[in-house]
Order: sequence, then structure tokens, then C-alpha cells
Amino acid sequence: MKARISRWNTLRNQMLVGFLFVMMIILFVVGVVTFDSVSRLLKNNAEKHIQQTAIQANGRLEAVLNQIDSLTTQVATSAYVQQLLLNEKNGKQATFSERQGLLASIRIVQTYADGITSVELYSSEYRRLFPLDGSNLEKKITLNWITKAREGKGRMIWAGIDPKDPNSLLAIRSVSLMDQWFTSGGYLLVRMDRAALKIGESLAGEAGGETMLVVGHNYSLIATNDDRFPVDSIQMLMEAREPIVALGKKKYMLVKQQSEVTGWSFLILTPVSAITDGISVLRTAILVSAGIGTLLFIVLSFLMSTIITRPIFKLIKTMRSARLGGLKPTTQISSTIEINELNHTYNQMVEHMNELIKLVYEKEIIQSRTELKALQAQIHPHFLFNTLEALYWSLQEKQEEELAEFVVAMSDLFRYTITGPNKEEWVTLGDELEHIERYLLIMKMRLGERLTWSISSSPAYASINMPKLLIQPLVENAILHGVEGKIGPGTVAVHVSLAEDAAHLVVTVKDDGKGMNGETLRTIVTALNTGKTPSAKGSGIGIFNVQQRLKLYYGDSGGETPGLSIKSSENEGTAVSLVIPIQTGGMDYV
Repeated sequence: MKARISRWNTLRNQMLVGFLFVMMIILFVVGVVTFDSVSRLLKNNAEKHIQQTAIQANGRLEAVLNQIDSLTTQVATSAYVQQLLLNEKNGKQATFSERQGLLASIRIVQTYADGITSVELYSSEYRRLFPLDGSNLEKKITLNWITKAREGKGRMIWAGIDPKDPNSLLAIRSVSLMDQWFTSGGYLLVRMDRAALKIGESLAGEAGGETMLVVGHNYSLIATNDDRFPVDSIQMLMEAREPIVALGKKKYMLVKQQSEVTGWSFLILTPVSAITDGISVLRTAILVSAGIGTLLFIVLSFLMSTIITRPIFKLIKTMRSARLGGLKPTTQISSTIEINELNHTYNQMVEHMNELIKLVYEKEIIQSRTELKALQAQIHPHFLFNTLEALYWSLQEKQEEELAEFVVAMSDLFRYTITGPNKEEWVTLGDELEHIERYLLIMKMRLGERLTWSISSSPAYASINMPKLLIQPLVENAILHGVEGKIGPGTVAVHVSLAEDAAHLVVTVKDDGKGMNGETLRTIVTALNTGKTPSAKGSGIGIFNVQQRLKLYYGDSGGETPGLSIKSSENEGTAVSLVIPIQTGGMDYV
């Protein structure tokens, strides 16, 4: 009997019984309170929140669109408009005065409907009758929407965002002639300001506000109450089948509803954190249960640690002796099964470790040889250049001269960038600026008309020596954070001038992009001054590397100190100035 009890008297069983007893109490209390509170709070809060938001936002949207539909129906059924389109249908074109008289009928839409920027009337032959210029309907909207309007038999068809004006929405309806068996006699084209469909603020306020979206055809964003919403997530939301979706690090409850008036989809994203907000009762219960469990856990852990630590400390002392010499086995015997097993395992480990130490050196030698073979197997850069050369002549034969020029620029860029074991790390300023010109030409291929640049430098500075690839990171930053972050075309300017002490050159790279706010600028300047590398992407890592290279190559050369200075303002662009000493002749890497 005594031997049977001793068999089960293990640390694992002792700890298991104690922990199970504590956790059963905690889980029972927390489980009952959590199940009841979460079930009621989640259901009531989520239903009330989403229903109120959907009623408010959808009601406003439908009211605006129905008002426009009603007003355009009045225009389409106006006797004057009907007679004018009937005459056009019968081959009698409207006179200037008759077209001018349409103003009284059409003006009613812009007068009584919010956000309507223009209302245009076209004949069945797509000729514009109002306003009075001669523009054609096919130039305003694609034929497939005209066909849908004709098939709609007088129903308002919402095409979505105007491709020629992203701030406007287009709608079209066919005008049916009541005196000719409701055949199509013309078209009404309505242009509406997107701001008129702006969705109001959430009922829950700023703390737990929903994100509401109106999504048109082809996943286009018609309206939203959050201008920062990522547009590239719309397709994922439209195709989602589960009610809970994840955007970034946050989870949302998704509600979708399709409009019968426009065919657009109305989406409501409610943060899960807002749904579970306010459950203070649950939080209090969890805290109380956690406090009781922690207290019991501390007491039990104190008792268990006394039993565990004594034999383990003896084992640790034996293991520490390995620092003074080879690994030695232990002869300690404990009354606990687990500790004895640990001692036995440690002795086996010592035996195996002593055997494996000899194998480590052999593995290191094998690994070194493998790495050497891998380095020898790398593709020689000449293979890349020969491939680009073959591509260039192939494009020349096909008379693709523009692409051939880009291939030549890329080949030269690679030849300049790839530094072999015998290549110099120092180049002339003229060579560096030519490299920048090639780099900008390649970027021009991607950005097109969005990118323009200028490089200005006196020919007298062309022979001045400088480290290779010192200016390119600044130009890359100007394009990545300046031109690409700007709506519309952008400019990158590289200017080389003489410093005030006449012993240094100042290379300034400037863009007219969105610039930086004060906090971001201070973060980058602080990193440059303290020498601490920024950890976040877009926080000046490239600029910091240039600063470090300047210190390695030049150190403190007197006069102007080699280094970087940054000037930036929001929506005005960024200018980074690089100061280098004037040196000519051959230079060695420092």
C-alpha cells in the first residue's frame, strides 16, 4: 500500500491536482458570468447599433436618389420636352429658340435636388439639345450604359463615377414618347456631385463609429464616411461570406445591403470592440476571479517551489562546473521521480555531448567548404550584361528603339552599381550624375508623365571625387515619398553648388511632393544626430545609411562638416542637402 502511494507521489501529480482545483473554481465563476453577460450584451448592443446606423444612412441615400428620380420624371414627361423630342424623332430638328426654351423644364432638377451639377437632354440620335453646344452623348457616357437606359424603358440608370470627373456621378434615363407608344425619343443625362452622397457621422460617436461605404459597379467607391478607408479592401469585403472580417489589425462586423434604386451595395463595418464595449460587469467578474486565482496560485507555487528548487539547485551547481572544464555527470539522488529522471537524462546528455564535441569541428569544416562552393557557383555579372546586350539588339531589329534605350540605360546602371572585387568605391561627380540620369530615365518608364526632373551642375565640378551611389538613395526617397505620394505630376531636382567655405560641394535633392509633418521630420533629424537607426519603414533609413557612409568615408574634414540636412513642409515638398569635401585624383576607401 505504501509503495503504491509512493508511486503516485510525483511532482507532476501534486502540481496537477493543485492547479486543477484552482482552475476549476476560476473557470466555473468566469464561465457562468461570461456566458450570460456576453450573450445578452453582444446581442442587444450589436442589433441596436447596426439597425440604427442602417436606417439612418440608407434612408438618406434613398431619399436623395428618389428625389432625383422624381424630378427627372417630371422633366421627361413635360409636354414641351415630349413635343420637342417627337419632332426630332420625326426628322424636324429643334431651332435655337426651341432648345433655349428647354431651360424652364430642365432647371427644376437643379433647383430642387441637392448636388446636381448638370442636366443634359439628348435626342434619340445622341445629339445634344440642351445645353446648346453640339456635344455628342457617346462622348459623355459609354454605349453599354446607353443601351441599359434604353432597355430600362424610362427607369433611372446609375452608371457610377464619371471617368472624366472623379468627383461626379453619372445617371441616365431614356425619355419615352407617350404619343408614339412609349418608344425611346431621347435621353436625360444627370451629373451629380459625389459630396451630395456623403454619409453622416455614426450614431455611436467617435469612440465606436461604424465605417459606411456605398460601393458601385466594378467595386468602385461611391461614398464613405471615412476618407482614410483603404479602397483596395472593397473587393475582399464584397466577396466576404462571413459576418466578421479583418482589416489590418482590427476586426469588424460586416452588413451588406444592395440598393434596388441604383444596384449599388451599401456596406456597414462595425468594430467588434464597439460591440463589446461597456461590459463592466464581465470585467469586474474576471478581475475578481483572477485575483482569487492569483492568490491561490502564489500560495501553491511557493509550496511547490520549495520541493522543486532544492534538488534542481544541486543539479545546476554540477552543470555550472562545466565552465571550468569538461562536462561531468552528477551523482545526486532525489526522492522525487521527476528529479531522478532529470538527473539520469542529464548524465546521458553529458555522455552524448562529449561525443558530439568532436563532430562539431568536422561539421564546421564541411560547412565552410559548402559555402565556398556556393560562392564559386554564383553567376558572373558578365552573364547579366551579355543577356541585356542580346535583348538590346533584339529590340533594335524589331525597331523598338524606345525600349532598346531603356535596356541600354538599365545595362549601364547595372555596370555602374555592381562592384567587383577590383572595382573602385570612388567615382567622379560627373559619373554619379550620369548614373542618376539613367536611374531617372528608368523610373520615367514606370511613372510616365507623372515624373519630370532636372539636374544642374557646373562642368568644373565633374572631376571631383566622391563615394559611389551616395546620391541615388536621396533620389529614390524623393520619388518614393515625394512624387509617388502626390496626386498628379511631380518634379525631382538635383542641384550642385559650392559651399560658403569654397572647400565643399552641396548636392541638393528636392521634390515637390506631400512633404513631412513636424513630428516625422523631428524623428528623422533626431536619428541623424544621435546615430540611432530608425526602426519603422519610411522613417529615414535610407538617409541614415547615407549619413553613416559620409562619416566612414570623410570623418571630420574641417570647414563645413560632411553630412546631411533636411528641410520639409507638408504639401510643399522635401529638400535634402548633402555636403562633401572637394577632392580630386585617386581616392582609397577609408
